Amino acid sequence: MAFTAPNGRTQTALADINITPLVDVVLVLLIIFMVTAPVLQSGIEVNVPHTRTVKEITEERLVISIDKSQRVFLGNDPININQIAPALKQRIRDPRHQAIYLRSDEDVPFGAFATVMDAIKQAGIGNVSIVTQPIDAHGKH
Repeated sequence: MAFTAPNGRTQTALADINITPLVDVVLVLLIIFMVTAPVLQSGIEVNVPHTRTVKEITEERLVISIDKSQRVFLGNDPININQIAPALKQRIRDPRHQAIYLRSDEDVPFGAFATVMDAIKQAGIGNVSIVTQPIDAHGKH
């Protein structure tokens, strides 16, 4: 936009927007979300067993958790063990290729763990990965 100054010269208005503060704010928000995203999934406290081989979870995941008091969670929502198969069938498009991650507290009896595994198998899901933590360099956990 141009205008004429009192002395007769034509001048242009300074109409540029400084986007540097906007970029700074967006980068800070991105860092905040990157830091808090892993914390959102681990809202249920489960002391998983320690093993020598641990596969990093990188793809989109559906996690079933069993806490110390044997309560079962699908994602972060508590679920009745009898409702696991119907809920998984509802959420999963391709049961043969979808991976389910099972987090179980190391103090949970094997019978409870096996019952949840059976419910997952009833939903037609064959790819179940068990979540563990790595053993540190000294062999302790």
